[in-house]
Amino acid sequence: MLLKLSFASMRKMFKDYLVLLFGLTISISIFYMFETLAQNEVFVESNAIIGSIMFIFHVGSFLLAAITVFYIFYATSFMLSMRQKEMGMYMTLGAKKHKVTQLMFFETFFIGIISLIVGLVIGVGLAQGIASLLMAQLDFSADGFQPFYMSSIITTVIFYVALFLLTSIVNAVKIARKSVLDLMHAGHKQDGLKAKGSWTIVGVLFSIILIGIGYYAMTNMGELAQFGVIIAAISITAGTYLLFISLLPYFMKKVKRIRTLNEKGINSFTLGQLRFRINNLTKVLATVSMLVALGLGAMTAGLSFYNNVELQAGMFHANDVAIHQPIDRDMKLVRAMDTEEENTYHYKVDDDSVYFLKKDLVDHPPLVKQFNTQAMELPEAERVSAELPEAKYVYGDTKSIPDIPDPWVTALTTELRAGYQMFGDRNIYILDLAGYQQLQMEEKKVLNVRVEDFTDALPKIKELEERQLELSAASDKVNMQGSGSKLADYLVFKDFASGTIFMGFFLGIAFLMMMASVLMFKLLSGATADIHRYSMLRKIGVRKSLLTKSIYRELFLVFLFPALVGLVHVIVGMQMFSFILVEPYTKIWLPISIFLVIYGIYYWLTVQMYKRIVLPKEM
Repeated sequence: MLLKLSFASMRKMFKDYLVLLFGLTISISIFYMFETLAQNEVFVESNAIIGSIMFIFHVGSFLLAAITVFYIFYATSFMLSMRQKEMGMYMTLGAKKHKVTQLMFFETFFIGIISLIVGLVIGVGLAQGIASLLMAQLDFSADGFQPFYMSSIITTVIFYVALFLLTSIVNAVKIARKSVLDLMHAGHKQDGLKAKGSWTIVGVLFSIILIGIGYYAMTNMGELAQFGVIIAAISITAGTYLLFISLLPYFMKKVKRIRTLNEKGINSFTLGQLRFRINNLTKVLATVSMLVALGLGAMTAGLSFYNNVELQAGMFHANDVAIHQPIDRDMKLVRAMDTEEENTYHYKVDDDSVYFLKKDLVDHPPLVKQFNTQAMELPEAERVSAELPEAKYVYGDTKSIPDIPDPWVTALTTELRAGYQMFGDRNIYILDLAGYQQLQMEEKKVLNVRVEDFTDALPKIKELEERQLELSAASDKVNMQGSGSKLADYLVFKDFASGTIFMGFFLGIAFLMMMASVLMFKLLSGATADIHRYSMLRKIGVRKSLLTKSIYRELFLVFLFPALVGLVHVIVGMQMFSFILVEPYTKIWLPISIFLVIYGIYYWLTVQMYKRIVLPKEM
């Protein structure tokens, strides 16, 4: 009989449980996908970059699991708060406490198992669909990838079944410890008020100092390295909690005293609601702000690494491709690209040396970039201006001839690709016209090309570089990534960035969704205590539209506080990557927009569910 009542109640509250199921399903599906990527041995072996960052997916799974534990306990507390009165009613009507306890255990575990089954199904589809899409976009090989991977399924099932058993036992114990009177009057508790001025000032000052220390550590991560990460994590977390605990109650107290604001409409009620409940929300809001920083930070960092790939590849190269001994097919590809500049340089080669014609270099000095590793700023392309007054220069072991000036060495080895990858251990000479014409070797040339958009021209540049690799003297020792070209740098940076965006995107989405769910469930778990307040206002004639506006405003402020703090953490925190990224804020609007959409959806869902709980039903 109790089981039948339980199913009937669950059907009645299906809309409330749907949000809980959705959050759990997303967590399970992403956890499974991470484990599939990390444990799929054939896929890992066929993708060297995945193998090198495989630990990242295990770390992602661990972080997701830790947040899931936190999330599930908040979510099930919401479910418990919604059912306490009903459980008390069953006991009033004669049900034994151990039966009601079993019922609570069954409901919690049943919802968990349903979400596990659905999550695994979606996880397999997610691993196949979205992973394949991203692999195609990021030049990953899908060879050996199996979306249905038994080892990952077993890992996921063991972890989540154990977690659901634990939360089910906790909920059952909570019910068992409460009397019938406690269950019937669940939610009827008084919110405390704590906002002492002296302690507030001390707490706020200390929190600002802690957060300031953390921000300093993040902006100087290049010098502090791993120690900076530890300092930032500890100080910012502690400072954020202290800021919310000390400042927020005092802030709401001061806002409530603003008469022009307090006496407008039913703002007195709205602000009063906020002031009385804020003490119970400070820790949750601080937690949510840290989850915002983690989730949004993961997405922003991943996207920043990927968006910086072309910028980082261009740190060392002013030109985009150098084409030695161009043939007709090469020239067709060049003509098909939108080029800004094309320069041709002639040279001759023997077994020991490479000889460049000085006249070409002086008439059309190539663009070069001098990268400063200390400043970590994108250098401007500048033309080589160093003079070459002598008839002969050398870059090599010969000491009786003047050395080639450093700017010209950079131009020859980096921009014209005259280094080891193309010519092996040969010396490099610059000769005047007379000396050059005395050489009885076949003349060759290199075409230096600078395009308007490197990314747009990438397919054609890849085709050009494939033939250059065939010409390379070290072609049997280097692959495309080791060829020394701008494309080589681009591919190396992109390989690393591909893994970070893959993990950052999905981990960020999961964090943000569970973060918003935590706040939603915390607010809804205390909603039953507000029913009589809204009912009283309705009875004395307050319009329902005003009560609805009050709910929107109250919950908007609750959602606003952690969002602002979390955003500030992320914006400052991106400085921690400034020593490895040229522009860490590139396209930062994209992850922020995704965050605002997810956060806005959860805000709207919270308002709708809160309204259904607290607003009296119209007869």
